[in-house]
Amino acid sequence: MATYFAKTPYWLKKVFPKGLIWDLLAGKEPTVYITFDDGPHPTVTPFVLEQLDKYDAHATFFCVGNNVTKFPEVYELVLSKGHSTGNHTFNHMNGWKTNNETYLANIELAKKPIKSNLFRPPYGKISYSQARLLQQKKYGLKIIMWNVLSGDFDRELSPEKCLDNVLHNIKPGSIVLFHDSEKAWDRMSYALPRVLEYCKQQGWKMKAIPG
Repeated sequence: MATYFAKTPYWLKKVFPKGLIWDLLAGKEPTVYITFDDGPHPTVTPFVLEQLDKYDAHATFFCVGNNVTKFPEVYELVLSKGHSTGNHTFNHMNGWKTNNETYLANIELAKKPIKSNLFRPPYGKISYSQARLLQQKKYGLKIIMWNVLSGDFDRELSPEKCLDNVLHNIKPGSIVLFHDSEKAWDRMSYALPRVLEYCKQQGWKMKAIPG
């Protein structure tokens, strides 16, 4: 089974470059920020949008550029429903295994179909120099991480445990990570509606991350 933290520990944030956004505490209303990586997908993403509609929730979708070019109508549907989107590279690149020139070029390629100043590194892996460059005026990207990881990408995880990962750690200000992908479907499709219902019961707003 993969090794990861359902709740991002404080010390781990210190290991990463400065300026990365792990949570958001804004305004007087208690708010959580649900996010989805790796889409858009022609069947999974519409399911997610349907669930969000049911709960008057908005979310942020960190899209793979190649998927946006394959499924532009799904991407446009996300935007038409008032959700925000972010850059997740064009080919889902691992920053730790990619030189800076190639990594930045791939992000620039994804910028063409994805008009956003939000960025999330695939796998959460980004080097100090990559982060520093992306935060400079030339790129002007806000690097969005997370502090609650559902684990829906883990095929060895039960749907119930995926839900538990979120419900035991979510609170106002949390940035929660799901995936709108085939790989995550069994766990995400179980956990997401229950997380949305829980947030509604708590009286929390569910908003998209502002650009």
